[in-house]
Amino acid sequence: MAAPVFEEFDPASDCECPGCVDRRRAAAAFPAAGAGGRPAAHRTVVVAAAASAVLGAGHAVPALAAPQQAPGRPGTPADDGPQTPQGAKAPLHGPGGRPADSVTLPATTRTEIIDRAGKWVAAKVPYSMSAYWSDGYRQDCSGYVSMAWKLPGNEWTGSLPTYATRITKEELQPGDMLLFHNPDNPTNGSHVVLFGGWTDYTHGYYLAYEQTRPATRRLATPYAYWTDSDRYVPYRYKGLVADPAEPGVPGAPAGEEGGGDGANPGSGAGAPPYPGPAAFGPGADNQHVTLLGRLLVERGARRFYASGPGPRWSDADRRATQAFQQAQGWRGAAADGLPGPLTWSLLTTGKGKDIAPGAAGAPAPAPAPRVPAYPGRGMFRPGADNAHVTQLGRQLVKKGFGRYYTKGPGPLWGEADRRGVEAFQRAQGWRGGAADGYPGPETWRRLFS
Repeated sequence: MAAPVFEEFDPASDCECPGCVDRRRAAAAFPAAGAGGRPAAHRTVVVAAAASAVLGAGHAVPALAAPQQAPGRPGTPADDGPQTPQGAKAPLHGPGGRPADSVTLPATTRTEIIDRAGKWVAAKVPYSMSAYWSDGYRQDCSGYVSMAWKLPGNEWTGSLPTYATRITKEELQPGDMLLFHNPDNPTNGSHVVLFGGWTDYTHGYYLAYEQTRPATRRLATPYAYWTDSDRYVPYRYKGLVADPAEPGVPGAPAGEEGGGDGANPGSGAGAPPYPGPAAFGPGADNQHVTLLGRLLVERGARRFYASGPGPRWSDADRRATQAFQQAQGWRGAAADGLPGPLTWSLLTTGKGKDIAPGAAGAPAPAPAPRVPAYPGRGMFRPGADNAHVTQLGRQLVKKGFGRYYTKGPGPLWGEADRRGVEAFQRAQGWRGGAADGYPGPETWRRLFS
């Protein structure tokens, strides 16, 4: 089972407020083609209780069923599947529902895809399979990916693969998509999300950008999805181009461009481009941080890391980066521990000076706490009685989560242990199954670091 990660899923339930009831009723009675100025390409099929009829001329499009609750399955909340019926293939629409002019299929970068996806997350765009956001894209799951990829029209799960190339799980990078197209119920049984990066080194969870009820969200999600996991397929947009490596990116450490060995701030041939200053620093959580750490370790920074490196920025990354910068002879703002274009270029091209033990200018690292080895999930279950439970309980008390203990902690697993772990997990921002009170590897690492 994959470790809990940095954000967790809190299953949405069917709200019974008048607004939500009205939205569900409207979804079940989706208007026929041509209503409200819809184009012919937006025709759909309305499924009635006893019969169905194809409306309009031209090729048939997927049937639309009324929203249904996902069937229950062992260990899975009954309503954690995607509540995302989708509209059919259609052109872009303006605010009044009028067709907008199509544009040429554009080239785009991963950064641009995630930036566009993040705008809907920030705006909390309400889910709808019939409404269009101000940018012209339909407010359902396939419209969301169409928007993030900046496609010339609103696609659906049956057509999105034509704009993409199938890849493997190991090849996934931010901006790719995970798609489940269900031919048995394509309109109400399919779903698609954008891959935002792995949340930890186990590759058990990833950040999913998705359009779902009630609004767009960015959420740590188990690979490949909460339900029907084995039916999601990873794809990469065909129009993807590399993010440019731009020297002198705003926000780079002052003076860095003139420091070091005079190397060009741009990456060398075949080297990954500089992702920009926003990829690093407090709060950063992405694959660039992992790559930075690994490159620093190769250049002599192993002593700064008690575990990892990993995707979440930490003080170990800052101190290791600062040590590398100071090894180049940089001082002051040019050695602040935040990688700029030249630091990145030296690391990715293998240039510059390595960090030497005790070298002049290298910072003396603070001793990092030693994280004890995770003993396994079987040590923390009802009936468990072992020294690891005691060790866990004492650390919970030390971290300020021991209020549930009336005595102890002791070796016998009890409800006080579970509630203490749950409180700690929720303090990390986790919800749903990742805050169940049973410590996994990531809970253990954070608790003891």
